[in-house]
Amino acid sequence: MKKELLHKRKLRVGDKAPDFILLDQNNQEVHLRKIIGKNGLILFFYPKDNTKGCTIQVCMFRDKYDLFLDKGFNVVGISSDSVSSHVDFSSRNNIPFQLLSDINKTVRKLYHAESLLGLIPKRVTYIIDKKFIIRDIFSSQFNISDHIERTSSTVNLIHMI
Repeated sequence: MKKELLHKRKLRVGDKAPDFILLDQNNQEVHLRKIIGKNGLILFFYPKDNTKGCTIQVCMFRDKYDLFLDKGFNVVGISSDSVSSHVDFSSRNNIPFQLLSDINKTVRKLYHAESLLGLIPKRVTYIIDKKFIIRDIFSSQFNISDHIERTSSTVNLIHMI
Protein backbone atom coordinates (compact mmCIF):
# COMPACT_ATOMS: atom_id res chain seq x y z
CA MET A 1 0.00 0.00 0.00
CA LYS A 2 1.34 3.44 -0.86
CA LYS A 3 2.55 5.53 2.06
CA GLU A 4 0.09 8.35 1.41
CA LEU A 5 -2.86 5.92 1.36
CA LEU A 6 -1.77 4.23 4.58
CA HIS A 7 -2.02 7.44 6.57
CA LYS A 8 -5.45 8.40 5.24
CA ARG A 9 -6.95 5.39 6.94
CA LYS A 10 -6.86 4.78 10.66
CA LEU A 11 -3.70 3.07 11.87
CA ARG A 12 -4.09 -0.54 12.96
CA VAL A 13 -2.08 -3.12 14.85
CA GLY A 14 0.43 -4.55 12.39
CA ASP A 15 0.94 -1.28 10.49
CA LYS A 16 4.33 0.37 10.30
CA ALA A 17 4.54 3.41 12.62
CA PRO A 18 4.62 6.68 10.67
CA ASP A 19 7.91 8.53 10.97
CA PHE A 20 8.12 12.08 12.31
CA ILE A 21 10.41 14.75 13.76
CA LEU A 22 9.33 17.00 16.66
CA LEU A 23 11.00 19.14 19.32
CA ASP A 24 11.25 17.88 22.89
CA GLN A 25 11.23 19.82 26.18
CA ASN A 26 14.97 20.51 25.70
CA ASN A 27 14.27 22.10 22.30
CA GLN A 28 16.08 19.17 20.63
CA GLU A 29 14.82 17.53 17.45
CA VAL A 30 13.54 14.03 18.09
CA HIS A 31 13.29 11.68 15.14
CA LEU A 32 11.16 8.53 15.54
CA ARG A 33 13.79 6.46 13.70
CA LYS A 34 16.43 7.44 16.27
CA ILE A 35 14.20 6.84 19.31
CA ILE A 36 13.39 3.26 18.44
CA GLY A 37 16.70 1.77 17.26
CA LYS A 38 17.39 -1.18 19.58
CA ASN A 39 14.33 -0.56 21.76
CA GLY A 40 10.61 -0.47 21.25
CA LEU A 41 8.57 2.62 22.03
CA ILE A 42 5.54 3.51 24.10
CA LEU A 43 4.18 6.57 22.31
CA PHE A 44 1.28 8.26 24.02
CA PHE A 45 -0.76 11.28 23.05
CA TYR A 46 -2.32 13.35 25.80
CA PRO A 47 -4.50 16.48 25.62
CA LYS A 48 -2.71 19.17 27.66
CA ASP A 49 0.09 19.87 30.13
CA ASN A 50 -0.83 20.85 33.68
CA THR A 51 -4.38 19.51 33.61
CA LYS A 52 -5.53 17.02 36.22
CA GLY A 53 -6.08 13.98 34.00
CA CYS A 54 -2.99 14.55 31.89
CA THR A 55 -0.77 15.08 34.92
CA ILE A 56 -2.06 11.80 36.36
CA GLN A 57 -1.44 10.00 33.05
CA VAL A 58 2.07 11.36 32.51
CA CYS A 59 3.02 10.68 36.14
CA MET A 60 1.73 7.11 35.89
CA PHE A 61 4.00 6.56 32.89
CA ARG A 62 6.80 8.22 34.89
CA ASP A 63 6.25 5.81 37.77
CA LYS A 64 6.53 2.77 35.44
CA TYR A 65 9.32 4.24 33.31
CA ASP A 66 12.14 2.08 34.71
CA LEU A 67 10.05 -1.07 34.31
CA PHE A 68 9.33 -0.19 30.69
CA LEU A 69 13.02 0.48 30.05
CA ASP A 70 13.90 -2.88 31.62
CA LYS A 71 11.53 -4.53 29.13
CA GLY A 72 13.23 -2.72 26.22
CA PHE A 73 10.78 0.14 25.65
CA ASN A 74 11.39 3.88 25.64
CA VAL A 75 8.52 6.18 26.59
CA VAL A 76 7.57 9.40 24.78
CA GLY A 77 4.58 11.68 25.34
CA ILE A 78 3.13 14.06 22.74
CA SER A 79 0.75 16.99 23.12
CA SER A 80 0.18 20.19 21.19
CA ASP A 81 1.66 22.26 24.02
CA SER A 82 4.71 24.42 23.38
CA VAL A 83 8.29 23.46 24.20
CA SER A 84 8.27 25.99 27.07
CA SER A 85 5.10 24.46 28.50
CA HIS A 86 6.78 21.03 28.36
CA VAL A 87 9.86 22.43 30.14
CA ASP A 88 7.74 23.61 33.06
CA PHE A 89 5.50 20.53 33.13
CA SER A 90 8.42 18.10 32.90
CA SER A 91 10.40 19.89 35.60
CA ARG A 92 7.46 20.25 37.97
CA ASN A 93 6.63 16.53 37.72
CA ASN A 94 10.16 15.06 37.42
CA ILE A 95 9.45 13.48 34.05
CA PRO A 96 12.45 11.36 32.95
CA PHE A 97 11.31 10.83 29.35
CA GLN A 98 10.81 13.11 26.39
CA LEU A 99 7.68 15.19 25.93
CA LEU A 100 7.29 16.29 22.33
CA SER A 101 5.66 19.46 21.12
CA ASP A 102 3.22 18.96 18.24
CA ILE A 103 1.89 22.53 18.04
CA ASN A 104 0.53 22.13 14.51
CA LYS A 105 -0.99 18.73 15.37
CA THR A 106 0.65 17.15 12.32
CA VAL A 107 1.81 14.04 14.17
CA ARG A 108 -1.55 13.79 15.94
CA LYS A 109 -3.20 13.72 12.50
CA LEU A 110 -0.64 11.25 11.18
CA TYR A 111 -1.48 8.89 14.07
CA HIS A 112 -5.22 9.61 13.96
CA ALA A 113 -5.27 10.94 17.52
CA GLU A 114 -6.87 14.27 16.64
CA SER A 115 -9.82 15.11 18.84
CA LEU A 116 -12.85 13.78 20.62
CA LEU A 117 -16.06 15.37 19.34
CA GLY A 118 -13.89 17.96 17.61
CA LEU A 119 -13.00 19.59 20.94
CA ILE A 120 -10.60 17.66 23.16
CA PRO A 121 -7.43 16.09 21.74
CA LYS A 122 -7.62 12.31 22.06
CA ARG A 123 -5.73 10.28 24.64
CA VAL A 124 -4.18 7.41 22.65
CA THR A 125 -1.30 5.05 23.42
CA TYR A 126 0.69 3.16 20.76
CA ILE A 127 3.09 0.32 21.51
CA ILE A 128 5.67 0.14 18.72
CA ASP A 129 8.26 -2.64 18.50
CA LYS A 130 11.89 -2.18 17.47
CA LYS A 131 10.96 -3.04 13.86
CA PHE A 132 8.59 -0.03 13.82
CA ILE A 133 5.49 -2.26 13.84
CA ILE A 134 2.51 -1.09 15.90
CA ARG A 135 1.83 -3.92 18.34
CA ASP A 136 -1.06 -2.36 20.26
CA ILE A 137 -3.25 0.75 20.22
CA PHE A 138 -5.34 1.87 23.13
CA SER A 139 -7.66 4.86 23.16
CA SER A 140 -9.66 5.96 26.17
CA GLN A 141 -10.29 9.53 27.16
CA PHE A 142 -11.44 8.88 30.70
CA ASN A 143 -9.98 5.53 31.83
CA ILE A 144 -6.50 6.94 32.31
CA SER A 145 -5.13 4.10 34.43
CA ASP A 146 -6.18 1.64 31.70
CA HIS A 147 -3.53 3.18 29.42
CA ILE A 148 -0.78 2.19 31.83
CA GLU A 149 -2.27 -1.20 32.72
CA ARG A 150 -2.77 -2.19 29.08
CA THR A 151 0.66 -0.87 28.15
CA SER A 152 2.24 -2.92 30.95
CA SER A 153 0.41 -6.07 29.81
CA THR A 154 1.37 -5.60 26.16
CA VAL A 155 5.00 -4.81 26.95
CA ASN A 156 5.22 -7.91 29.18
CA LEU A 157 3.79 -10.09 26.40
CA ILE A 158 6.18 -8.69 23.79
CA HIS A 159 9.12 -9.07 26.17
CA MET A 160 8.28 -12.74 26.71
CA ILE A 161 8.29 -13.49 22.96
